[in-house]
Amino acid sequence: MPSYITVQKGGNGRYEEKKSVFLGEIRHVVSEEEALAFVRDIKKKHYDARHHCYAYRIGRTQPDLHASDDGEPSGTAGRPILDVLAGADVTDAVLVVTRYFGGTLLGTGGLVRAYTSAARDCLKQSVLVERRQGIRILLTAAYPDVGRIRHMTEERGIQVISSTYTERVQMECVLPEEDGDAFIREITDLTSGRTETEKTGLVWYDSRVFSAEN
Repeated sequence: MPSYITVQKGGNGRYEEKKSVFLGEIRHVVSEEEALAFVRDIKKKHYDARHHCYAYRIGRTQPDLHASDDGEPSGTAGRPILDVLAGADVTDAVLVVTRYFGGTLLGTGGLVRAYTSAARDCLKQSVLVERRQGIRILLTAAYPDVGRIRHMTEERGIQVISSTYTERVQMECVLPEEDGDAFIREITDLTSGRTETEKTGLVWYDSRVFSAEN
């Protein structure tokens, strides 16, 4: 089943070493333009910081990747941030780590550790979501059948994304594409054929919300 993980609510990370402070921020984005705009916003916010290193992954199957060391030694900042995103399989996201220099050089190993730690802490403070490709199914039901349909969808964890009440009740459900035909048969049996069903197309939907700490 096609699926991907992205950021639902971005968090802030922090790491300190030898008086250098590393501040991480992450945001959901769907294009390079959005990612770079977020980087510019961070630079304005922390205008007095020395470095604003970042990485992004955009796309679902073969993500576009980019990493920037922003003046730090090559491979010590952007790549570690990108590795954190890739390790969590997070895409459609940009993560920026801002460094306030503390006056003491950390060396390449220290920098990799610091940028990795700030990025990981940022991800831990975020809310992630797994999105899956599903199918929308429109149900047109008689009022006496709505209660048992609701009970069945809640029991199975099937999302009802809209309901319209007129002479009959229209309920739009979303569920994994491969479960669509079985769901239709079950609704038909449950309501003795009184409910009309129609597949209305494919959609990406939130199937699981979780913390990176879990």
